[in-house]
Amino acid sequence: MTTEATDTSITPRAVATWLFAVAALVALMIVIGGLTRLTESGLSMVEWRPVTGWLPPLSEAAWVAEFEKYKQFPEYQKVNVGMTLDGFKGIFWLEYIHRLLGRIIGLAFALPFLWFWIRRAIPAGMKRHLVAMFLLGGAQGALGWFMVASGLVDHPDVSHYRLTAHLGLAFFIFAYLLWGGLSLLRQGRMTDWSGGGIAALLAVLVFVQILSGGLVAGLNAGLAHNTWPLMDGAFIPKGLLIMQPAWLNIFENAMTVQFQHRMGAYAVTILAVVTALRLKGQVATGLRHALLTVVGLQVLLGIVTLLHHVPISLGTLHQAGAVAVLGVCVALWHDRALRKGAA
Repeated sequence: MTTEATDTSITPRAVATWLFAVAALVALMIVIGGLTRLTESGLSMVEWRPVTGWLPPLSEAAWVAEFEKYKQFPEYQKVNVGMTLDGFKGIFWLEYIHRLLGRIIGLAFALPFLWFWIRRAIPAGMKRHLVAMFLLGGAQGALGWFMVASGLVDHPDVSHYRLTAHLGLAFFIFAYLLWGGLSLLRQGRMTDWSGGGIAALLAVLVFVQILSGGLVAGLNAGLAHNTWPLMDGAFIPKGLLIMQPAWLNIFENAMTVQFQHRMGAYAVTILAVVTALRLKGQVATGLRHALLTVVGLQVLLGIVTLLHHVPISLGTLHQAGAVAVLGVCVALWHDRALRKGAA
């Protein structure tokens, strides 16, 4: 049996540190993506230039030309008609930063990856995972443009399906990077994910809840029914199944989508408490405490965000909270799988 890594001067810990750094950049990207959505800045750049789009407009004439392109599309014509050039710059910069960070993440992954590969310092069994991470990152960029393109047609808003897919892939990449980093840090190789038990179930449920949040954001479902614990005067409001066929309500009825997100939050909270109790003595105590802390804070933040009609600051914090919750759940799952595998 041969090993892929031959440069012993570069340890698995060094590769793990790199993966953690990229995961942190992806987490920042997720938060900025939420801010971009909340400020409705995402449709300000109407072209996708993945190679040549590094630089913003550098002259007044370039800004005017960019603004004229924006004027040709429905968001300006139906929502922002009469917007000034300064107003356009305000929404452009945030989307530009979002895309620029995506390019930076690509380089932050690709260049060290190439270096580790050339130095033959990639731990055994990790190459295929790193290649998969790289390909997923490229797919995320393409999916991001696919999402934006859906808002450059008749309806000046992106498809909530594509938005949810874009969000979900970003969180999946974050979790994959984190799992890889934890594996190399603690084991020197990729940890088998199959031994997580209830911790794995919790992480999957949190991921589903994040997808639910994508539907909420895409349908602006948080801007109505801004009461808690009742919704439209009842715990189970009327109107949840008004669309036909009935399954369509799950994805396109804003009331149903918000109700699902509320129920998902309750389910995550209950399962988090059960997980923390069940795994006492089987995982790191700090992780159990962190789990209860981040889930509790996220639920509280979600309620406050809803009651205040989703202000930009609270909405952005809520998205950041989702990153924290999933991160802790992945770490808990990994710790449980590692200990079970060693038993």
